[in-house]
Amino acid sequence: MSDHPPAASPRSAGVERRTAETDIRLTLTLDGSGRADVTTGLGFLDHMLTALARHGRFDLELVCEGDLEVDDHHTVEDCALALGQAIDGALGDRRGIRRFAHAFAPLDEALARVVLDLSGRPCAVVELGFAHSRLGDLATENLTHFFQSLATTARMALHVDLLRGANDHHRAEAAFKALALALRQAVAHDGHGDIPSTKGTL
Repeated sequence: MSDHPPAASPRSAGVERRTAETDIRLTLTLDGSGRADVTTGLGFLDHMLTALARHGRFDLELVCEGDLEVDDHHTVEDCALALGQAIDGALGDRRGIRRFAHAFAPLDEALARVVLDLSGRPCAVVELGFAHSRLGDLATENLTHFFQSLATTARMALHVDLLRGANDHHRAEAAFKALALALRQAVAHDGHGDIPSTKGTL
C-alpha cells in the first residue's frame, strides 16, 4: 500500500435509485465548487440540499420523482439514502481523509452542532426539537429521518444537535449547514495517504 497522498482529481459518484416509490438520479463531486441543481418536488428539501452542497463545496445534481401523492416520507428518505450512497462511493476506500470533524452553524437565533466520523459504521443520533409538525411541504419528523438515512448509506457516525433556536426553519437550516461544514472537513485530504484507522480499513 502506498503512503503517498491521494491524487487531486475530483472524487465523484453517480447513483440511480428506482423503486415503486421513487425514481432518483444523482451525481456528486466532493471536490467541487458548491454548485447544486436539485429537483425533488419538495421545495424545502431542495432548499436544504442546495445549502448542503453550497457550504460543503460539493457539486450536486439530483432529480427525484416520488410518490408525493402519498406523502413526503419516501422522497425525503430515498434522497438521503441516494446521497449517502454517493458520498460512500466518492470516498472509495477513504484513504487519506481526515475522517473526524465537527462544526457549529448559526442561523440568527438558532445554533446547530454536528459531529461526525466517517468510520464505516452507520449510527445517527439526531435531536432537533422542532416545535411544529410541518415545514413548508414536508413533515419535520422526516428531516430527522433524513439525517438517519444519510448516516446509514454514507456509513458514518453522525450526531446532530440543535443547541438553541425558536424558528423551525432556522433550526433545520442551521443543522444542514453544520452538516455541510463538518462533511467538508471530514472528506478533506489530511496530507497522508494511509487509511485513518488502526484496523487498516474503513
